[in-house]
Amino acid sequence: MNTLIVVTGPTGVGKTELCLSLAERYNVDIINADSRQIYAELPIGTAAPTAEQQRRVRHHFVGTRHIGDYYSASMYEQDVLKLLATPPFQHKNNIAAILTGGSMMYIDAVCNGIDDIPTVDQQTRNWMKQRLEEEGLPALLEELRRLDPEHWATVDHNNPRRVVHALEICHISGKTYTSFRTGKKKPRPFKTIKIGLTRNREELYERINKRVLDMAEAGLIDEARTMMPHRKENALNTVGYKELFKHFDGDIPLQEALRQIQSNTRQYARKQLTWYKKDQDITWFNPDDIEKITTYIDNKISNNT
Repeated sequence: MNTLIVVTGPTGVGKTELCLSLAERYNVDIINADSRQIYAELPIGTAAPTAEQQRRVRHHFVGTRHIGDYYSASMYEQDVLKLLATPPFQHKNNIAAILTGGSMMYIDAVCNGIDDIPTVDQQTRNWMKQRLEEEGLPALLEELRRLDPEHWATVDHNNPRRVVHALEICHISGKTYTSFRTGKKKPRPFKTIKIGLTRNREELYERINKRVLDMAEAGLIDEARTMMPHRKENALNTVGYKELFKHFDGDIPLQEALRQIQSNTRQYARKQLTWYKKDQDITWFNPDDIEKITTYIDNKISNNT
């Protein structure tokens, strides 16, 4: 049975360079598990692999969608499983690929599967998108409280995408969103080795702060400005773009926008680490300890064969 190496960790920790080294060592491809790097228009703000890095190692699901395209964790799950089932990834008792990124739901979807929630049709998506614009998030939250109080009690009330999606499911199925969430792990035709990357908090925050400034120097402001006509798309409701949109609106100066990006990115990193703590299958390393990481992988592979 093949083994899928999963490398995850908070934003800015150093996943990209480590995964390039691992992929070259084991002669395998890299599968992106960052939900924003999938969009072709956002290479700078999502820290997507550069053209040079993609020449070093073949990547999948980087820049393969456009900003207005609908894409979900469920669609990603099916796409990755289909890719892994093709001949280039079928090596008996060997490493199939490296799956890496910071999108927790994407990684969980591939490793464990997600519930069989109905696919939302385009008409319903457009209708709910219009309602969000016209009625606002508080009104939709109240509707969700009436239709599915159990999910309302746990959903992030500041995340319009999650709230809207739950309501979409309620309307197209006539059932609660909660009723579809069984949480059962699905069988997979591969084993997984999960590696988590971590640094001490101060070092991680310094890396995040520097990376934001490096992005700005590399053209993030211009990239975000070209996205202004699309600012209501779900893909742009993310750190790095929403702060710059406020700057373009004249609400805050550029330096304050960059400061907010740094602060919100650090907050997102904390959220990621909290999520990862739930997964007892993750073994943690410093990204600089590549020899320890490869020894761990080799031992796991050897013990699994």
